[in-house]
Amino acid sequence: MIHTPSAQVSVKSALLIAAVASFITPFMASAVYIALPSIGKEFSMTVVMLGWVATAYILSAAIFLLPFGKIADIHGRRRIFLYGISLYTISSFLCALAHSAPFLISSRVAQGIGASMMFGTGIAIVTSVIPSGERGRALGIATAATYLGLSLGPVLGGFLTQHLGWRSIFLVNVPLGLFEIILILWKLKGEWAGAPGERFDAPGSIVYGLALGALIYGFSRLPAPAGAWLILAGALGLAAFVLWELRVKNPLLPMELFAGNRVFAFSNLAALINYSASFAVTFLMSLYLQYIKAFTPQDAGVVLVAQPFMMAVFSPFAGRLSDRIESRIVASWGMALTSVALFVFIFFKSDTSMPAIISNLMLLGFGFALFSSPNTNAVMSSVETRFYGVASATLATMRMSGQMLSMGIAMLIFAVRIGTVQITPEYHELFLTSLRVAFIIFSILSFLGIFASLARGNVH
Repeated sequence: MIHTPSAQVSVKSALLIAAVASFITPFMASAVYIALPSIGKEFSMTVVMLGWVATAYILSAAIFLLPFGKIADIHGRRRIFLYGISLYTISSFLCALAHSAPFLISSRVAQGIGASMMFGTGIAIVTSVIPSGERGRALGIATAATYLGLSLGPVLGGFLTQHLGWRSIFLVNVPLGLFEIILILWKLKGEWAGAPGERFDAPGSIVYGLALGALIYGFSRLPAPAGAWLILAGALGLAAFVLWELRVKNPLLPMELFAGNRVFAFSNLAALINYSASFAVTFLMSLYLQYIKAFTPQDAGVVLVAQPFMMAVFSPFAGRLSDRIESRIVASWGMALTSVALFVFIFFKSDTSMPAIISNLMLLGFGFALFSSPNTNAVMSSVETRFYGVASATLATMRMSGQMLSMGIAMLIFAVRIGTVQITPEYHELFLTSLRVAFIIFSILSFLGIFASLARGNVH
């Protein structure tokens, strides 16, 4: 039975649970980046294979986000969220037990599935219980928790990797996950479902998952011919998915959300572009600091914390600002600052000073803070209550697809410029060249994203 608990209990409990979940997953992601060189050394992995430790998680999350968002709208967002954090906790433990690269990557896939169940429901629950006039502030708090996780990930991840080994960063997730499960069972009473009784579009979900998987995986396989064929198959699959969704009674993704809702469509496009342009920065800078600057994992983590620290500090401010000023203005300024920071990264060399590196990471973090929570507020404020799960999942899909595309661009450049080798001193110059090419592409992408952000129109 679907019912709504008292507003007072729901707001506090939902925001706390969403904030904790928003902290756990980015903490894991940023900690893993610091640990990649250590993981690669133990399993003798190439730089491309190392990229898959990160991208396997992103790929599985992107495929399952939208289906689980719809299932949550039908059967209850709390239930799916609880299943997701449970799976995430178990798979984190399995990652810590990994005895080979394939086992670790498989466990990361399971982690991604669990994360997709949380991403598609956490923000939807918060949006369900908080009035629209206060939503930007609440979403800003949840976004700040995300960036707090990103901030602590490099520092704590570097410390754990250096002193206790890379497996310890996965074990940290287990007590955090158990705490979240207890919190949900104890504090979050009742259930939220915006579309109870609707049929789940299983055929559409299968076509969507296969198409998105082929598209993203194909991009990672470039420049091999198989990569191009997979991208073509994925694009045709997504076209078939759109045609199917236009015909089915209860679609997985109602196309009118894009066709008849300018704010929703362009806000999601802006998110896709923003994450495509910026996500791989942590991956690239982690390798840069440890291979080129010869930093320890712990020291690299301390440097990388500059970016998410700025995100955590300024996200609540940006969220509150978007309750009063149009989201497209605040978010577009954020995208512009992100573009400037990405452009500056092009000129990084082996002798670039630490103040310059940290300052640019802080500029990137500030730009991202101005973009993220106002953009989320715009998406969630542009749809009806019954679409909250789908809207949250769609935005998260754009984020994860952008992250995957960003990693795909970086891995493609490495594959073309360096090849499937481990990064040793004789490859450092090629690595720096690859870094410059990547940031040229990312800065151009981010610049184009400014116009997508401006085109969304007004929310208020």
